[in-house]
Amino acid sequence: MTELRDPFPNSATLESIAHRHSVRLFTDMPVPDAHITAILRAANQAPSAHNAQSWRFVVVRGEKKKDLAHLVTSRAAGFPRPASTLLRMAARSIISAPVVIAVANTGELIRRGADLFGVGEDAARDFFRTMEIQNSAAAVENLLVAATSLGLATVWLGVLFLIKGDVLALLGEAGGEFMAVVPVGFAAHTTTGPRKAPLESVVRFLE
Repeated sequence: MTELRDPFPNSATLESIAHRHSVRLFTDMPVPDAHITAILRAANQAPSAHNAQSWRFVVVRGEKKKDLAHLVTSRAAGFPRPASTLLRMAARSIISAPVVIAVANTGELIRRGADLFGVGEDAARDFFRTMEIQNSAAAVENLLVAATSLGLATVWLGVLFLIKGDVLALLGEAGGEFMAVVPVGFAAHTTTGPRKAPLESVVRFLE
C-alpha cells in the first residue's frame, strides 16, 4: 500500500505547489515584464480538451486596473453583506497589486461542440462548457504555481463571478465567459497558507 506520510521528494515544482497560497495585499514594487511573460507561458501550457486552448489572458494595469477595482466596489453595495464584504476585499486586492491577470473562456469549444460530437446543442453546451471551465482552471493553476516559483504572490478572486458580465464587458471580452481574476505582485507581508486536510482523509485506494 502507498505510504501517504512520505515527505515531498526533492523537487522545485513540488516545493512551489506546497508553498503556493493566497495573498491579498501587495507592495507597490512592479512585476518585471519577463516574470509576467513567464507565468503567462506557463498558463498557456496547460492541458485542454481537444487542444482547443479556448482561453484568453488579459493583463490589466494602470488606469484600467483602477477602473476594474472601482467597478467591483460600486457593485458590492448591491449584494448581501457576506458577498458585499468579499467583493470589497477583492477590490482592495486589485488596487493593491501592480498587475492583474484576468482569464476568460472564448466559448469556441462550446460553439463547435455539437458538430464535433454529433449531439444536440443543449447537451453539447453543458458538456463543452464544463470542459472549457476545466481547461481554464488548469491554466490558472499553472499560472499560480509559476508565480510562486518566481517569488510572486497571487490570489484567485473567484467571487467576481457574481458580476461576471460587467467584468467581461470592462475587459473587452463580452463574447466569452468569465473564469478568473488574479492579482499578481510581491506580498506586503510574510504569510502562510491555511492548513490542509490530512491526505489520509481525502484519498481512497481501490484495487
